[in-house]
Amino acid sequence: MALKIEQVSGLKVPDSFISVIVSAITNRSDFVGEAKAVTLNFRDPDYSPEAGGFHSVEVKLEKQATSWQLVYITDFSYQGRYTPELIKEIDVCFSIKQVYHFLAGWLNAREGEELLALFISNFVEYYNTGCYQVMVTTE
Repeated sequence: MALKIEQVSGLKVPDSFISVIVSAITNRSDFVGEAKAVTLNFRDPDYSPEAGGFHSVEVKLEKQATSWQLVYITDFSYQGRYTPELIKEIDVCFSIKQVYHFLAGWLNAREGEELLALFISNFVEYYNTGCYQVMVTTE
């Protein structure tokens, strides 16, 4: 199945990230063709507040007329000293073309692009190590 992901102007992601998403979808789902939306969850089964590990990442795409479009990318991390909770650390919202970081709020365009580039580069490298289990769900 050929899966075309349309880039959003203003918040472009590298081809290496698009390749990860296409690979994750095509390797784990044969029913995406009828879906209107696809959510991918990348989880390190060993990640915990005590041991650390690779942050969980969620990616959502929506079907457009002839392609798919990224809706969001969210990075989750454990935060809190005594009762750690899994929270959104980085949130990339493609509809409003902005990037959020839990310590700084919504970033300006330059800072958002820089954080997105660093985050995506790290994520692709982590994915390539095989640390993630991937779950694909459709709507």
